[in-house]
Amino acid sequence: MVELNLPEAKLKIKSKENKQYIFDIIRKKDVVLTPEEWVRQHIIHFLIYQKKYPKSIIAVEKQLTINTLKKRFDILVFNNKGLPELIIECKAPNIKISQNTFDQIARYNLTLHANHLMVSNGLEHFYCKMDTKNQQYIFLKDLPEFKST
Repeated sequence: MVELNLPEAKLKIKSKENKQYIFDIIRKKDVVLTPEEWVRQHIIHFLIYQKKYPKSIIAVEKQLTINTLKKRFDILVFNNKGLPELIIECKAPNIKISQNTFDQIARYNLTLHANHLMVSNGLEHFYCKMDTKNQQYIFLKDLPEFKST
């Protein structure tokens, strides 16, 4: 797998039946190692070990319904009140981050109402705070660290 623009992570990878698997510390199971999963697992470790987000408030690849369509978000982080705080959309390193990527996460946020968004392909990262009053993104230089309130 390609080296990412994220801190090094201690990931557990194993081969089984001619496929590679990576252990997901949130879902507590081995998942097929795809380029997108490589990015997702690095971001999970970044959230936990760099930004100090507790594992207990992170959800990975869960289904949500948007206008009767069933979709899956990559990573959702909740605040201490159990409300969505941060949605993260992960792409494989070879996928360029585009307006379509932002449109996708914005559609998810119409349902989830998170305060922050992150889009990453592991090489480029974009962090936004939602300005709901003016209906726009405020781009940030970095993702805020977890704050216990």
